[in-house]
Amino acid sequence: MTTLDAIAALIPTLAGRVNAGASASEVQAIIAGLEDVEVVAVRREAGQVGALVEQIQVMSAGVIAERSSREAGHSGLAQRLGHRSAASLIQELGGMAKGEAARQVRVGEALLDDAHGDAASEGADVGSPDRPRPELSPFGDWRETLRSGLRAGTLTSAQFDAIRRGLGDPPEGAVEAWAQATTQLIDEAARRTVEELGASARTIRDILDSDGAEARFLARYERRSFRTWFDLDGARRASIAFDDEGGAFVDAIFAAALRPRRGGPRFVDPDEKMHAEALATDPRSNDQLAYDLLLDLVRTGALADADAVLGSRQVGLRLVQVTDRNHGPAPTAVTEDGLTALPATVAERRICDTGALVVAVDSCGNPLDVGRESRLFTSKQRIGLAIRDGGCRWNGCDRPASYCEAHHIDEWARDQGRTDIDRGILLCRFHHMELHHGGWRITREGKADFVLHHPDGGRAQALLRTRLPLRYAWGDIDPSPRRFRPAA
Repeated sequence: MTTLDAIAALIPTLAGRVNAGASASEVQAIIAGLEDVEVVAVRREAGQVGALVEQIQVMSAGVIAERSSREAGHSGLAQRLGHRSAASLIQELGGMAKGEAARQVRVGEALLDDAHGDAASEGADVGSPDRPRPELSPFGDWRETLRSGLRAGTLTSAQFDAIRRGLGDPPEGAVEAWAQATTQLIDEAARRTVEELGASARTIRDILDSDGAEARFLARYERRSFRTWFDLDGARRASIAFDDEGGAFVDAIFAAALRPRRGGPRFVDPDEKMHAEALATDPRSNDQLAYDLLLDLVRTGALADADAVLGSRQVGLRLVQVTDRNHGPAPTAVTEDGLTALPATVAERRICDTGALVVAVDSCGNPLDVGRESRLFTSKQRIGLAIRDGGCRWNGCDRPASYCEAHHIDEWARDQGRTDIDRGILLCRFHHMELHHGGWRITREGKADFVLHHPDGGRAQALLRTRLPLRYAWGDIDPSPRRFRPAA
């Protein structure tokens, strides 16, 4: 069994500080005595060591899965050890949750080789010589690009799985687009959470394969359901499976109602501020508030008094659809919050009900200036910022646009800053406060990427890029969106 001092020797910041045979409590005391920057370095270095260990874990999980295939029957490796499946064996060996074990098996299978691909996870014979090899493109095999990212330590297994499952398999003729999307998602991985990375992969898939997106949308619509039952204690419980549009609309309702409790923007209007303060001090939990709101909606059937229930912002599902002057509307729209892709037919139907607001943008999604007419960004400018930024631009933050505040990168008084969209950026409340009170700065040259400057001035600057699905939507990334035949 590897000792803690042997592991510590692999972590530069701890190397030489942990004596041979040190106990866990002794190592913890050493770490507790480190400076802040050293503690962060230890965690970062330990993560790098852990990533290498995780690679070995998923590699061995893939081999175990291959030797425990359904075709092997009771003679399979996992079956001979008394387990129904490879995931069950991995779960026992690692003492992990079932979902984590299943993920290690999926990633391990994908790491095997080109001929195997993802066959085992799809129930096919991984050793079958008749299974077609993946289609190649000038960018190389997109699956191998993913595998290389994991082996090189650029991706964790969780990020690998999120991209692989989010993109799925490309339709015929789209392999080149998938290869390029894979490369760009790998580059995006360092700035995004695993959840947001998977959501971006799904949105990009639907933008590139709009016909397939329509079919997937309809399939999820057919699976919509709602049921209630009584548990053993007599409490009525419910389960609901949303379709894409319905789920996004419900999210918009609860986000508007609970935003002050979930770290939403600060309010300037006195009535709005009073409503937010009352909600913040409400003794009910967020889940209880959501439940009571749901019953209010069911009782009334419609919001007779939106201000009384939700504050000043009327609830609605806002969709963004790119319309080119020469080619007309794009075949896919995305929700302003969450950047969930929806078919153009949904946008067309909602235009009939609620109308549309036209925002003219350039090829990178930058809206037009407004000038120094107002100290605060107007509601229409906020819409423009939401369309361009897609949410908080701070690296690693996944807060949607409705939870963000508009920040002037040029001070209004000190720098004679203009209330132009080009000089504004969306930040969630936490990162907006961090920027103002922590000494950070954001600059921008023309319409290039925003640049975040560390307070000490000596650290590397960070680019605050828009979310990858939006860069696809504006055609800023080749290949530009085009229609493919849906995957079978």
